Amino acid sequence: MRVVIIGASFAGVAAAFEVRHIHPDAEILLLEKQDTLGYIPSGLHLYWDKKITDLDEARFVTEGQLDKHGIVYHLNATVQKVNTTQKIITYDQHDLSDQLSYDKLIIAAGSRQLSEKIIGSAQESVLKYKRYDEAQAALIKVEESEHITIIGGGQVGVEAADLLTAMEKQVTLVESMDYVLFKYLDEDMIKPIEKNMTEKGVDLRMRQTVSSVEMESDQKVTVCLGEGSVTSDAVIMGVNVRPHLPFLDETIKRHTDQTIAVDRYLRTSAEDVFAVGDCIQLSGPGEDRVYVPLINNAVRTGIVAAANLIEPSQTFKGSLRTIGTRVFGKYIASTGMTETESLFTDRTVESHRQEVRLTSLADSDTVTLKWVYDAKTHELLGAQMISDANILEKINVLALAIQSKQTLEDLQQTDYFFNPAYSQVTATTNLIAWMDEGADEDEN
Repeated sequence: MRVVIIGASFAGVAAAFEVRHIHPDAEILLLEKQDTLGYIPSGLHLYWDKKITDLDEARFVTEGQLDKHGIVYHLNATVQKVNTTQKIITYDQHDLSDQLSYDKLIIAAGSRQLSEKIIGSAQESVLKYKRYDEAQAALIKVEESEHITIIGGGQVGVEAADLLTAMEKQVTLVESMDYVLFKYLDEDMIKPIEKNMTEKGVDLRMRQTVSSVEMESDQKVTVCLGEGSVTSDAVIMGVNVRPHLPFLDETIKRHTDQTIAVDRYLRTSAEDVFAVGDCIQLSGPGEDRVYVPLINNAVRTGIVAAANLIEPSQTFKGSLRTIGTRVFGKYIASTGMTETESLFTDRTVESHRQEVRLTSLADSDTVTLKWVYDAKTHELLGAQMISDANILEKINVLALAIQSKQTLEDLQQTDYFFNPAYSQVTATTNLIAWMDEGADEDEN
């Protein structure tokens, strides 16, 4: 059996390793359009944060690892056409065109940092750094720039703003929504972050839509907004990524946002063709399918598609959009439904915000938690956390609780180890005082 995988980023590589695990005799071929393998899209942030000393260190897989597992890979291979009727792929490599056949095809082509709505966003003056060559170019441009405008206030944009202000750059951040990190935290939870951003000198332009980006004669760049404009030395594109799949034939159905339509086994409308990672929508915290281009989702979808190559045996469980990071002096984490999203569900949902004092023999700190839960059953639907202390690992516990449909009472009874040198007497996620007097509580 020949399994061809288009794309050698997280989803494609995860699928390749899982196919090898399940089907030891399969012929596995990876087609990757970049000339490098395994680059981590946030590598530039790791470099700016001094976690690595060279962009080449930002790798999640090596050629040697693929060779060890008998996985063949072709770099600089740009797929031009997929013929699902004849099961033939046409691709270009080193200015030469070639074809290969497949028995099973997994489309893991990833996404790109472009906006079809912003005129001029594709030009070189607008920095993107999802790919290795883009990151190298952005690294040089940012180092020689004093004032940088960031388009997009999601996780990528806010992390970039934090790191650039630490480098003493002047930063303007433009966001179309009412507040930053809109997908992951509610406005009442994000206020400390925005306060710290303003105090650090970030010029926040909220509720502003970018219409175009224009290169000036003096090499400066102007971002045109709904109200006014911003001129700076460089512009970073931090808007949501999108799939780019011009090679698909008409047998593969797509949604209006150009993501590939798949069933719960990640099968497309074409026989023996699967799609994973940033190419597809996922079932989200609510009832609808949403586009959630996160690395953890890419890896999981790759594994599930590999498990279903011969027979549909494993369904994808959806995405809770779990994230965790540290920005502007605060650790923040989120999973599942936000209070804002709960307005669009048929369930009766309540939320509760509380301050929890983390006290151990070694340290003491405070974490703000927000619970979003079903008003009748108390089933946990979402959680948000913000603290000066590193509480990031706790969000994985809460994500698992949501996935297993635990109630707030279940969480209070969850068993955790205690060691006075390493933990609190009561774990943070046990402390659900959601009926406390004076609690911040809302019902939707």
